[in-house]
Amino acid sequence: MIASQPQSPFTPLADADNSSRAKTLLDRFHEVRRHSLGLADGLSDADATGQSMDDASPTKWHLAHTSWFFETFLLRDHVAGYHLFDDNYPYLFNSYYEAEGARHARPERGLLTRPPLADVIEYRRHVDGAMAGAIPGFDEALLDLVELGLHHEQQHQELLLTDILHLFSRNPLKPTYSEEITLSSVEASPLQWIEGRSGVHQIGHDGTGFGFDCEGPRHDVLLHPHALASRPVTNGEWLSFIENGGYRDSSHWLSDGWAWVQEQDIDTPLYWGRTADQDWMEFGLAGNQPLDLAAPVKHISLYEADAYAAWAGTRLPTEAEWEVAADHGLPNSGAVWEWTGSAYRPYPGFKAAPGAVGEYNGKFMSGQFVLKGASTATSPDHSRSSYRNFFYPHQRWQFTGLRLAKDL
Repeated sequence: MIASQPQSPFTPLADADNSSRAKTLLDRFHEVRRHSLGLADGLSDADATGQSMDDASPTKWHLAHTSWFFETFLLRDHVAGYHLFDDNYPYLFNSYYEAEGARHARPERGLLTRPPLADVIEYRRHVDGAMAGAIPGFDEALLDLVELGLHHEQQHQELLLTDILHLFSRNPLKPTYSEEITLSSVEASPLQWIEGRSGVHQIGHDGTGFGFDCEGPRHDVLLHPHALASRPVTNGEWLSFIENGGYRDSSHWLSDGWAWVQEQDIDTPLYWGRTADQDWMEFGLAGNQPLDLAAPVKHISLYEADAYAAWAGTRLPTEAEWEVAADHGLPNSGAVWEWTGSAYRPYPGFKAAPGAVGEYNGKFMSGQFVLKGASTATSPDHSRSSYRNFFYPHQRWQFTGLRLAKDL
């Protein structure tokens, strides 16, 4: 009834008893799936359908795509007698998997007024029921795929929040997603410089627990003398950058960044604005709020982060500097993903897994930069030093900030 699956693109949990692991994964499966639906609770069908830009996806699409992942890579091919919930859904809810055939264009996901949200929720129930019956009989390779699917869904939970935030930001009414989400009001600690480790060190996933394929293989890196800031840059510090003409002085900017600033008329982080009395405000999941000067600055691009570092007479940390420091106790605020100056490229010895699941990370290793840490929207078990988040240098709708570094 159950077939085996080729190598999947992450480090499996190697020593777990199969039946015990299946039960644990089944419990986690229900928990993760319930949380996704909880994020959509209170949204109207219109809220869940809207798409505010090409990079974002509707809430409804996230809920359906994560179900498509389980249906496609587990139920369809490895569970005898399983029938697709709807023959049209593979076309509608495939994201970028070329091996899975044609798919609806990403920029037009917001045009999917049908199926309605209620049908997508019913689709999730259908997939959940089938998975609940199948997981106890899965072999280790298929349990690995369940694990991957759960971490994939948790990534989409973060994307769901960032995408609904961007959608609501485009609405003149500035609707509130959740009044329970508030900005930090903790006093920012004085910035201190922490000397980093130099010499030969190792980075990459060490094989303990889950890790995406792009986090390995673990390998040696050579670090030169350097120091990292004890915390991310704050809104108050960023305000000084603005007031000192940071967005108007080309000398701080990379050429592509300066062109982007001029073409897009950029002069603040993404969700900043002013009242009629010229008070600074920031729009977030809790609605429009007074700018918290002590909170880490967020929703900035790599271009902006790099320009600020140049203005401050510093630089961005490399991925290796950040990861080695985190392994040795670098304080992590967990509020923002932190841009590094490192390109998202494969580690020495990296090989993508065969088949469609091999498209998960490897084919995106071009033109993007690595971010480290985690954000307020990140699932707790996605915060580890080896985690490699990645975005294009102009993108800033995610909870992205920066930490400074300097040479010694």
